[in-house]
Parts: sequence; C-alpha cells; structure tokens
Amino acid sequence: MSSRPTPSLQPPRGMRDFYPEDMHLRQRIFDAWRRSANRFGFQPYDACVVETLDLLQRKAGEEIVEQIYHFRDKSDRRLALRPEMTPTLARMIAARQGALSFPLKWATIAQCFRYERTTRGRKREHYQWNLDIVGEPGCLAEAEVLAAAVDAVREMGLAETDLVIEYSSRALLAELLSALGVGPEHHAAAFVALDKRGKIPDDQIRGILVVEGLPEAAIDRVFEMLAVRSMEEAAALLTDREAPAVRQLRAFAALLDGYGLAPVVQFNLGVVRGLAYYTGIVFEAFDRDRELRAIFGGGRYDNLLADVGGEPMTGVGLGFGDVVIAELLTKKRVAGAAEPRADLLAVGYLAAEQQPAAVAAARQFRRAGRNVDLALAPEKAKKFFSRCARAGYGHAVYVGPDDVASGTVRVKNLATREETAVPLTAA
Repeated sequence: MSSRPTPSLQPPRGMRDFYPEDMHLRQRIFDAWRRSANRFGFQPYDACVVETLDLLQRKAGEEIVEQIYHFRDKSDRRLALRPEMTPTLARMIAARQGALSFPLKWATIAQCFRYERTTRGRKREHYQWNLDIVGEPGCLAEAEVLAAAVDAVREMGLAETDLVIEYSSRALLAELLSALGVGPEHHAAAFVALDKRGKIPDDQIRGILVVEGLPEAAIDRVFEMLAVRSMEEAAALLTDREAPAVRQLRAFAALLDGYGLAPVVQFNLGVVRGLAYYTGIVFEAFDRDRELRAIFGGGRYDNLLADVGGEPMTGVGLGFGDVVIAELLTKKRVAGAAEPRADLLAVGYLAAEQQPAAVAAARQFRRAGRNVDLALAPEKAKKFFSRCARAGYGHAVYVGPDDVASGTVRVKNLATREETAVPLTAA
C-alpha cells in the first residue's frame, strides 16, 4: 500500500508567503504608495487578476508572452494570470471610453505573475504600484508620475538622493536608427535587443540583431549610437537637430528641474524598456549604488487603447514593484521598517475575575480610536509586559484587582515607562 508523499511546506518556487513580521514592511510600502497617489490626485481602481490570453498575447510583446502563466478553464477559454497591469487598464478604459473624462489619472496596487528565472530582486509574483495618466499628450504627464514615485520613496523613509533616474525616448531612438540606415521594420527587434544591454554580453546582442537581418555595418552603427552620452550628442546625429523627439526631451528636462528632480535624473540613450507598447519618453530608477535591479520604470504609450478596440488616445504609465524597494529599505535599515506595532495598545489582566474589566477597557479604547490587542487569557504581569516588549507595542494596560476596585486603569508608555491614569468609564 503506497502512501502519499508529504507535501512541501515551502511556497512554489518564486512565490512568497507573508508572515505577520513580513507584512510590516509590505504594509509600509503599500501605505506610502497610497498616500502619494492621493497626494498627486490619482483615483484608485482595481481589476480581476485573470485576463484573456488573447489580450496579453497581442499587447504585452513576445518576451512577456513566453513568461505568462496561462491555462484553459472548464469552458475551454484561454486565460492567464496577468503579468502586468497596463493591458488590463487599456481594456477597462476602452470599455467605457465614451463615459470617462480625460485626461484621467488612475492608480492601483496589483499582484502580477511572470514565469521567469528567479534572481535577486525578481520573483515569479510581485505587487506593483501602477500610475497611469491617459489622454494628456504633453510631457507634464511623464513628470507628474515620476514626481509621485519619488514622493513615495520619501514616504518610505528613503532620501531621493538614494535614487538615480535615467530617461530616454523611444521616438528619439527610432529617429536615430532611421538616420543610421536601420529600417522601421527592424526597430522593434532592435529595441528588445538594446534593452538587454548590461544584462547579457554585447556579442549576444549582436547575434540577436544578426538574426533579425541587420547587416554588420548597421549593427556597428547601433553600438556606436549607444556611446552617446548627452541629449545634444544624440541631436547632433540627426539631420534635424530640432526634431520633435528632441524638443520633447528638452521640455521634459525643464519640467523635471521645476519639480526639483534635476539632481536625481540623467539622460541615458540606452534606456529602452522591454515592453513593445512604449512609443515615447521612457525612464527607469535604480539605487544610487547600482546593486539592485530597477526600482521602477515606465513611459509613454500612444497606441495601446486603439489596439484593444478603443479610440486612439495617448497615455503614460509607471510601474513600481515591491520586491526591489523592500530590499533597498532593508539594506538602508530605514527606521521603523519592521516596527509598525508602536501604535498598538496592549490590554492584559491578572485573573478571570478581571476579564470583564479588561474587555470593557479594550472596547472603550477602541471606540476612542486606539488600536488595541486584548490578551485572550490571564497572565502574570511580568510575562505580559515581557510579551509586549518583544512585540514592539507602544503602550500597555494591565488590569488587576486594585484597578477594578478603583475604576481606573494606568496606560504605560513602554518606551519612557511613564504612566497615565485613565478612568475606566472614560477610557
């Protein structure tokens, strides 16, 4: 008689469990995202985590398609766990485009899934804060989402100088490639290859471009183009130094200066972004020491709504994942990153006879707006206060016979040891 193997107690590879101590840091990140979205006027939205495979195949690019968790349901429909949120956003807006007011600013925290090799800073599932502005052609939209992301970083307790943000333009890259004799039919493949620079050796990138059909001379010129270090150097390679993409990047740089972001941003022609739907300015943020993967990134997409069946409309999006920023917060040992229980008031009691008074105290403190953890069983005072200290509580109330008799409880500040007497009926 065969026995079933004991199931693994670990989550599937690349997935995560969040124990209470892990939720502290995650909640800090989520709270910062929500506060910054509200501060910048973004409206919250959400959507189903399962999408039609057709939508994702058409809109996310071939590289993403290979990473999708997909399946057929009991009605033989081809579905998938979303790998990112932008195609879903486009579908939702297209469904009600005639009833919405534009430009719109939407924000969400979405769990996303990608089947890919797990490395430091990359999981097979993650939460991502998405900011999108749809219906605004001016580059103030790009500056606004970047400023909101930097604001969230500050909310988490980091300094903006902990970051470096690099930006470029797909439109400028397309103009440069055309000027170098690389036809538009090869641009998408060139973008995918160039996005891999720094992640794989240059000879592998060259091989990708060879497979795409680019002649050796053109490939050499592509690598020469990537040696450009400034916007003006890039403009000098064009016949028209005032091409639309150049003018837009100059306007964008001026806006970033107005937001006070100039010290943390820099032009980098090699910023491409891997997703196929980007068409204009693109950007990525990294930790200043360049030890981690990108913290956030995004850019402008001009064709996505039309491609899912809506009316043509431009948009700008930013995605900010939880995995890398959690690593950076831990590395920087940001104060309070793992100590969010200081706002809790613990209520304990000596014996069963004091339980009703402890319940009454907890109830009244909660009604007054305090967060209260009520002990579920009697315990000695020493054990109670020791437990509170280990848990990181800010305050504690211990109810004994004398407290019941006097109708007064003492709120103890566990950091300063100061006590404040509070009438039980007014707790």
